[in-house]
Amino acid sequence: MKLLGNLIWLIFGGIIISIEYLISSMLLMMTIVGIPFGLQTLKLAVLALWPFGARIRLKESNSGCLSTLMNLIWIVIGGFWISLTHVFFGILFAITIIGIPFARQHFKMAGLALTPFGKEIV
Repeated sequence: MKLLGNLIWLIFGGIIISIEYLISSMLLMMTIVGIPFGLQTLKLAVLALWPFGARIRLKESNSGCLSTLMNLIWIVIGGFWISLTHVFFGILFAITIIGIPFARQHFKMAGLALTPFGKEIV
């Protein structure tokens, strides 16, 4: 079932979302300051490719205050708007019964897009 959900996800926009995250990651990694943020958008790109069956959990070796500071910077720079976009699409998909699994994946991506530092995809 996960394979079917991921294939449908890819066909109906998942590949486009992932490519957008990859492009933004490459643009962010052009500067030394942007490398940590580029790595987080790579994390979002991987989740955008295969969201069904993936779980998000806190890293065991969490850096504490540093990840909190980086999450605050991330939210101010653009994480809020990325997360808001995923919430909007999640609500849009949740209108129909068939779209509910895809809405859940968008809500999962919204949580990661809001605060990606200190989390990992399993």
